[in-house]
Amino acid sequence: MTIGVLALQGDVREHLAALDELGIRGRPVRSEAELEGLSGLILPGGESTTLSLLLASSGLFDPLAAVIDAGLPVFGTCAGLVLLAREVHGGRPDQRGFGVLDCAVRRNGYGRQTESFETTIEVTADLDDGRGSMPAIFIRAPLIEEVGSDVEVLAWATAPRGGERRPVVCRQGAVLACAFHPELTPDRRLHSFFLAMVTESVSSGGGESPGVTASVAG
Repeated sequence: MTIGVLALQGDVREHLAALDELGIRGRPVRSEAELEGLSGLILPGGESTTLSLLLASSGLFDPLAAVIDAGLPVFGTCAGLVLLAREVHGGRPDQRGFGVLDCAVRRNGYGRQTESFETTIEVTADLDDGRGSMPAIFIRAPLIEEVGSDVEVLAWATAPRGGERRPVVCRQGAVLACAFHPELTPDRRLHSFFLAMVTESVSSGGGESPGVTASVAG
């Protein structure tokens, strides 16, 4: 299979390296043509307003929205979560998103750059080696303020300010998202979990759209 990584801005190389560790072909995506043949897509961390503007100026927003709406599995991390969320608080009025994950997020809800932190999160769903804990790095991270009834929360964290327990990993159908940067730690369980979602989608005949052909070749 081939997994695309949106390569307009953000942690592109780190996600490609994580896929390579797992023996999966990754492809930077900067144009509509590079969506061809993908089995799944990662929207990396970076700066959500910048990514939104670059998606618009590059002409990539609408083709990307089309393949996501058609069921291509997608994994959004940090800023990628903001792009996927139904509702965004604290963003620019003209900021666009895909609105495919039924949750409300607050941009930079965990604080600014100087308030970035590392912690251990509580995994409450079975990943590839069971439940437990996971290291997580939060950098200008979005805060998930509410989730819809169709959203499965896979992991939680306690916010350093206020001590509230908040969702930090969510799934809804073919959409996976997290509030932190899994590509910056050696733990590859979330990437592996996403790859299992992709395999499931390919096996069931889903995740395809005009111009995008799912592949199961290794």
